[in-house]
Amino acid sequence: MDFKYKRPVITPCQIDKSLIPDESKQINVLIQMKNDNKSDDTIRFTRKALSLLSRRASLSEPESVKAFIAQMEGTDGYRRNLCIAYNRYCKFYQIEWKMPFYEQEAKVIKLPTKEKLVMLISSAQRPLSIKLQISMEAGLRPVELMRLKAKDIDLDHNAVMPTTAKGGNPRAVKISNNLKTSIEQWIRDNKLNPIDRLFHGTGANYGYSYRGMRNRLAQKMSDPTIKSIGLYDFRHYFCTKTLRDSGDPFFTMCQMGHKKLKTTQLYMHLVNLESDEWTCRAASTKEEAMNLIEGGFQYVTDIDGVKLFKKRK
Repeated sequence: MDFKYKRPVITPCQIDKSLIPDESKQINVLIQMKNDNKSDDTIRFTRKALSLLSRRASLSEPESVKAFIAQMEGTDGYRRNLCIAYNRYCKFYQIEWKMPFYEQEAKVIKLPTKEKLVMLISSAQRPLSIKLQISMEAGLRPVELMRLKAKDIDLDHNAVMPTTAKGGNPRAVKISNNLKTSIEQWIRDNKLNPIDRLFHGTGANYGYSYRGMRNRLAQKMSDPTIKSIGLYDFRHYFCTKTLRDSGDPFFTMCQMGHKKLKTTQLYMHLVNLESDEWTCRAASTKEEAMNLIEGGFQYVTDIDGVKLFKKRK
């Protein structure tokens, strides 16, 4: 979120709260968040949250804000996020209040089929199709994907190295030759320098363009279930596939950029939902076997001097 306000940083002691309109008070908080290097998505949600609260309660009266949040419709997770946004406002203006406790509900992660995810990618135009393929093959969060720079693509090793969001550990994730070729062509076509962003816009822009394409496809296919597939479902697919193929929750945690193994374990129940159908290939030479392994096939056995490999469909 780019702010055009050219004003010095304002501290609470410099402010006479009674002389500042509510909207300006909110802007001061957002400017301070920008100065504190908060993410654009965090600033955007805080702006929306404070705007909502100011329309339904007085921001200078914590009890009225607490009463509105308690009585509003929505999940406890959303109430919790509103409280966190208002807490920033209170800290900036030194307003005393006791933040109520709302526990984040455990999310039930649903897994769309691979076929529907591939259909969505095929229906998208560049650069959306490239973004979705990165989301599916590397499991990046939307905000991580939109922060990618050209130098974050290791073309020599077919890997993506995102700046991990949410304080997670750095990671390098392998991608297919087809995706590497698409990204390489995109970099050439747009004459990107190493420090240039791979894509313009924010995670919110990415979500907006994806939902428009997805909804048009759902209407075209007369399949309302497609509308339920969100951007994070591409990340969920990556996590489940990595967990299933590796059998290693710790490795999967590192590939996802999770800080805690407990987060990765939320996907364990999805592993057995994947298709049990396999594609089988045979290799009679070392080169054929190497190509199959690079394509994700697993060695099974030898029969009559031929090596057999398999990969889930």
